[in-house]
Amino acid sequence: MMTEAQVHPLDVLASPVRREIVDALANLPHLAPSGRPTRSTGMTAADLARRLHLHVTTVRFHLDRLEQAGLVSSHDERNGVGRPRRRFTAHPGNLTEVTAPDAYRLLAEVLARAMAAGGATDAVEAGRQWARAHAIELTGADLPTDPDPARTAGAWLAKVGVVLDVLDRWGYQPTVTTADAGRTAELSLNHCPLRQLAVDNPAVACGVHRGVIQGALEALGEGAATVSLVPFVEPNLCVARLTTATPFPERPSP
Repeated sequence: MMTEAQVHPLDVLASPVRREIVDALANLPHLAPSGRPTRSTGMTAADLARRLHLHVTTVRFHLDRLEQAGLVSSHDERNGVGRPRRRFTAHPGNLTEVTAPDAYRLLAEVLARAMAAGGATDAVEAGRQWARAHAIELTGADLPTDPDPARTAGAWLAKVGVVLDVLDRWGYQPTVTTADAGRTAELSLNHCPLRQLAVDNPAVACGVHRGVIQGALEALGEGAATVSLVPFVEPNLCVARLTTATPFPERPSP
């Protein structure tokens, strides 16, 4: 007899409540102000209950089923004395198979838009046009909307967080590190969703994605930022480097 942990994830997600829970966890931002949940920190059952207007016991029941199916994972957060808080995050490995976006459909949309505009549009420019066309979506109410270049490392990284969310939409599993006092963000792009095309024709696949990054930054007021993309530094890893053109004020010495 099969246990629920052996059931296909799509069967577990037949429950509307479980879909809402997974959607809430999977769509958390990669970066957020201090104290707010992110994709990596996740949410507690109580957090989810408040967001979804459900009883916390109901949420815990469904989280247990989702964890058995490998669609969410949990970790304990200790803050001083007392019982640790259990936080839940979307499990990226299993969710990729269930909810991964159709990167080739997005690529077709990018190239079709470029061809409809006429002229000789290269892959980078096609990606930029797509990102600019989605500017309102990319700078929605919960995202940074300041059209001016960021003046601090925190404001710059908030905009980089939007770029991470865009790349996540394409099917990447991006992570970020910083250098140069926060002026440079290095994005590790794991498991390229267009890997075979990138191997056969990197000018198209990598060019479109570099253009998407540039266009997203332009929509956020960072058109002067420098963007580089190095494909396949490892078999399943590409690296993008984003550097703002704005010098940040130096912090006073302690």
